[in-house]
Amino acid sequence: MVQIDYVRFYVEDAQKFRDGFVGIFGFRSLGCCTDDRTHTEIIACGTIRFVLSSPLTPTSPIAAYLQQHPPGVADIALQVDDLDAAIDQVISSGAKLLEPRQTRQSANGCLQWCQIAAWGSLRHTLIQRHGVTPLVPGEALPNLPENLPENSPFQAIDHVVLNVPAGKLRDAVRWYERVLGFAPKQQFTIATDRSSLHSQVMIHPQTGVQFPINEPTSPNSQIQEFLDANGGAGIQHLALRTDGILETVSQLRSAGVPFLSVPPAYYQQLRQKPGFNLSDREFRDIADLQILVDWQDEHRPAILLQTFTKNIFPEPTFFFEIIERRAVWNRGKSYQAQGFGEGNFRALFEAVEREQMKRNSVG
Repeated sequence: MVQIDYVRFYVEDAQKFRDGFVGIFGFRSLGCCTDDRTHTEIIACGTIRFVLSSPLTPTSPIAAYLQQHPPGVADIALQVDDLDAAIDQVISSGAKLLEPRQTRQSANGCLQWCQIAAWGSLRHTLIQRHGVTPLVPGEALPNLPENLPENSPFQAIDHVVLNVPAGKLRDAVRWYERVLGFAPKQQFTIATDRSSLHSQVMIHPQTGVQFPINEPTSPNSQIQEFLDANGGAGIQHLALRTDGILETVSQLRSAGVPFLSVPPAYYQQLRQKPGFNLSDREFRDIADLQILVDWQDEHRPAILLQTFTKNIFPEPTFFFEIIERRAVWNRGKSYQAQGFGEGNFRALFEAVEREQMKRNSVG
């Protein structure tokens, strides 16, 4: 079993980003801790947990990271049900173990963890939890809360997207297969007149954790721009799943969150797409909020709605996707919208290219 436990960001000012996530994105602060070199904040929304760490001194490991990379995701922590077996798999597959297995035992629970090197500077902390355990391994923080408010704007991380250098996609796919037990799913090639990329979706067969991996196939690709700005491979975006994308995006826009723009022609074409069944009011709201829509022919009412923020940090690297997967009942079964908005890939790619052109990254 592999599922996402938390995502750790390395940033210049953890408190500033905590305030932004809490005040704008609807997260809740769970606690903080400080040692002589690093300050860490923990925030949550639904089942999502973000760990925000910033340096207090030049000797902090976060300071060393930020000298080589812009702020962003440094660690995707993965919860496993058998850490010993996971470590055996890591070692036998030739992956690098950065921190050996450690244990924190209490009367109410047991937390065990290790850390492995992934692609570029990305790390995976592997965690096994029993009973009541601390929020984050190795930190003096409160225990993991059993329940969070049910009215959270986001419910879970839908998927995580990794960018790797040209020619490394196959190696990255094999690494996630061999080390963590992921399996290949869909594969895509996306191209415009200006640039292109390859993408391979990886999924864990037991838990459904989805991990698309991209590589650039042109020197001016948006993926190459990310790699150049990030100093190598890294997490491009996290998709946050919501049950009410119209309300959520409306609130985020009102709070000043910038989103990628969608041209009017997209919505003119959407009306002509086979299977279109949105009401006039919902279609108008979707167009006003510039949300992308997709569906699969076999379950047309189960639509996927998505939109993308602009870059969260000053560099053209990390951003968020906001996604809603609607379900439809058919013959007593519920079918949820699947995929990643394949019908929107070109529209998204062109939207990102427009932002690139503003930065003069695409000729």
